[in-house]
This record gives sequence, C-alpha cells and structure tokens, in this order.
Amino acid sequence: MKQHEEVIKVLEENGGWATLGFLYHKVDTSGWKTKTPFATIRRIVQDERFFFKMKAGLWALKSHKEQLLEKFELEVSTKKEQDFSHSYFQGLLIEIGNLKGYHTYIPPQDKNKLFLDRKLGSVSSLDQILDFTYPEVIKRAKTVDVIWFNERKFPHAFFEVEHTTDIQNSLLKFNDLQDFYSKFYILSASERKREFEQKITYTSFKNIRDRVSFIDYDFVVNLHTKSFELAKIGQL
Repeated sequence: MKQHEEVIKVLEENGGWATLGFLYHKVDTSGWKTKTPFATIRRIVQDERFFFKMKAGLWALKSHKEQLLEKFELEVSTKKEQDFSHSYFQGLLIEIGNLKGYHTYIPPQDKNKLFLDRKLGSVSSLDQILDFTYPEVIKRAKTVDVIWFNERKFPHAFFEVEHTTDIQNSLLKFNDLQDFYSKFYILSASERKREFEQKITYTSFKNIRDRVSFIDYDFVVNLHTKSFELAKIGQL
C-alpha cells in the first residue's frame, strides 16, 4: 500500500476526517522508508487531489467534503461556525492537557457541545470542578473555558477561548483568580493580539499583567500536533 493510501485508509476508518495528531497516532508508518514519517504525513495531506483542510490542524478526504461540511455545519452560518471553532479549540486544549498528564475540566454548560463528533464532556477527564478553594471562588473558576489541574489537584492553567467575545471579560475572571499560582491564557485569532495588549495595560489588571499570555489558534494547533508526535515517539 502506498503512503498516501495508508493515510486515506485511516481517514476512511475515522469517518473521513482527522486531526494531524490523530493521524500521527494511527497511521502505520513502520514500513515507510523515511526518517521523518510525521513530515511525510504533513506533506501527504496537502495533496489537493485527495484531501482538503477543514480547519487549522483538521484534514479530511476530498471525496467526503460535501458530507462533512454538512455534518459539522460549516459554511452554513457564521454563528454555527463560531460555535464549532469555540468547541474545537476547547477540545484541542483538553487533549493537550490529557497528554501532558493534567486533570482537565470544562464548564457544565459546555459538556454537550461537540468536539468534532464527540461531546466535550467525554474528552475532559473531570466530571466536575475540583474543590480546591472557597465556594465563592470555585463558582467563578467553574465558568472558565478550560482548566488544567495538576496532580495535587490545584489549577495549573486557566484558558479562555475568545473567538468573538470581549477579551476584557476573560481578564476580569483571571483577575479574580490571581491569588493562585496558576498560568492564565487568552486564546484567540492572531488579529486580536493588539486588542489584548491594549486591555491588559488597564490599571485594573496591573496585578496579573505579567501572568497572562496571549496564544493564537495556530500555536495551539501546532502544540496539539507536537504533543501527539511526542506521545507516539515515547511509545517506541
């Protein structure tokens, strides 16, 4: 079987689509005469004769294009694409956290939202937020889009996915959680970095200014891909 046929086979078995990380994990490259199988997979999926790009880091079979766009409600309405993007990047963050060995959490209202064809609640490792502090602080923390908890059951990192909503709202959440030795991240399109840089300078956020990082979609997609790559290498 040719290399591109191996990739097609895995995609077909997965319904016609997959993240790069999934392909790294599932495609059998043991018989490939290459020292860089992951780079080869990246090259293969860019062959427009057989594949197309659904979303950053998400590839699919061209033969399934119409079916998949309808299934994931893409190119239907701006609102549905926004919902897809928000839950998609929540899912990527959760999978990265899982691979890194963290306990992963999403808010109750997001559990039934879809990360591709799975409910987000089935991807995260926690059914509910860990009881790591006072009830009033827990109430605030449980609205954060994604939380990674460490082995001591304290929050290691908080993530807010800001596709279109006001970044300032997320900064206010982080401000309320500043007393924890945690990392804070705003995830959004690279075009919104200037907005973040402007708002983080507000006096209200002086205590967290050096603790909040802006990360864009491409960064998370690449981190997701690399995390699966490292996990695969670790099994050799």
